[in-house]
Amino acid sequence: MNAPAFVNRDEIRARFSRAMSDMYKTEVPLYGTLMELVAEVNRQVMRQSPEVAASLLQTGELERLDMERHGAIRVGSAEELATLGRLFAVMGMQPVGYYDLTPAGVPVHSTAFRAVHETSLQVSPFRVFTSLLRLELIDDPQLRERAREVLAARNIFTPGVLALIERSERDGGLSQADADVFVREALETFRWHSSATVSLDTYKQLLGQHRLVADVVAFRGPHINHLTPRTLDIDSVQSGMPLKGITPKAVVEGPPRRKHPILLRQTSFKALDERITFVGQAAGEYGSHSARFGEIEQRGVALTPKGRALYDQLLNTARAELGEFPNEANALRYQDILERVFVAFPDELETLRREELAFFRYFVADERAAAGVKTDLQSLLDRRLIRYEPLVYEDFLPVSAAGIFQSNLGDDAQSHYAGSSNQREFESALGRSTIDELTLYAETQRRSLQACSEALGVGGLI
Repeated sequence: MNAPAFVNRDEIRARFSRAMSDMYKTEVPLYGTLMELVAEVNRQVMRQSPEVAASLLQTGELERLDMERHGAIRVGSAEELATLGRLFAVMGMQPVGYYDLTPAGVPVHSTAFRAVHETSLQVSPFRVFTSLLRLELIDDPQLRERAREVLAARNIFTPGVLALIERSERDGGLSQADADVFVREALETFRWHSSATVSLDTYKQLLGQHRLVADVVAFRGPHINHLTPRTLDIDSVQSGMPLKGITPKAVVEGPPRRKHPILLRQTSFKALDERITFVGQAAGEYGSHSARFGEIEQRGVALTPKGRALYDQLLNTARAELGEFPNEANALRYQDILERVFVAFPDELETLRREELAFFRYFVADERAAAGVKTDLQSLLDRRLIRYEPLVYEDFLPVSAAGIFQSNLGDDAQSHYAGSSNQREFESALGRSTIDELTLYAETQRRSLQACSEALGVGGLI
């Protein structure tokens, strides 16, 4: 008997990403306008900088640039988080990294579900930043219990998608027909609902605790709250948004503009104010809620532990000098501080490589000329028999994520929480450990060196 033909998990993820983007473009038309702007900027960058296009082509990034997306979703219970983990696993996505946002005044902790191997990422780099509400941080015991009751009463997954998750786990995959149904059913978890599951009075109490608490607890499902295309020049997108009728947030989150970008820079447009029907309201009565927005990201090179330590040190220095949360009033001053402080971070790729501040992928430049050569990596690089390209950062930054959240929740949403980071609790809710992202980058770099070593018949490159 022939083995069943299963759809590749990467292909299911690519289908789901396309379907999600189409749905969000319909729900939030400004997202479609944002996509057009990003495409325009990317084309302009590649026209003006052929070396950027050549690098993207060499690494396989060019093919994935237009499909690049990440989304964000927030859930309220351990059961919801664990089931989301199972849903994402059907699409080849694993939990990478642990992010505690409470120090920045956001009562959640998070992970990012994504593919973990470079070949899978080239098929579909779709990621979902997934946050779990920390109910214990609601300081009103009665409201905390009410929130638990509301969350326990809802089911954010359709019976169809639950059945297909179980089938994939049991059989080892999904058929073409099942994969199509899975994408359609899974999309319902992320869909917007304009009716709340609580009264306006309860909503206001939740809002009083934190805007994000109201967003997580008061609705039938978690709804995707943003999708994010990838740009090659986030500063051009930031300045171009007002020309498209889009109001950007004041500060681009992350490191300052550089010749060679590092880690992740993000900006967004402000959350929409949307009409909501609350429980108990008479016909024709409505309230409103702000949650969904558009975000843009520019991804740079992934940093090693040494590089991350330097980045964190410089960021903390800049934040301490600013002395307050970055906002519209101090945006220009903050950017000036960042640019001055980050002069201490090298901005040449060879320096980043030699000082082991960043990760790279290595490629054979001329296999025939190097055949049989017995030498070390540096000699091969000096003779241009091997070349390298920056390894793209695939993950997130807690301070930047909190900054995006806060800018769309309002400055009055900032809070200070006594609760400490609790990765063990998060992983217990998830039902598995999160993966260390730095280990993944090191493995990708090692595999690229191993491939060069095998192609050239040269040992000792790793």
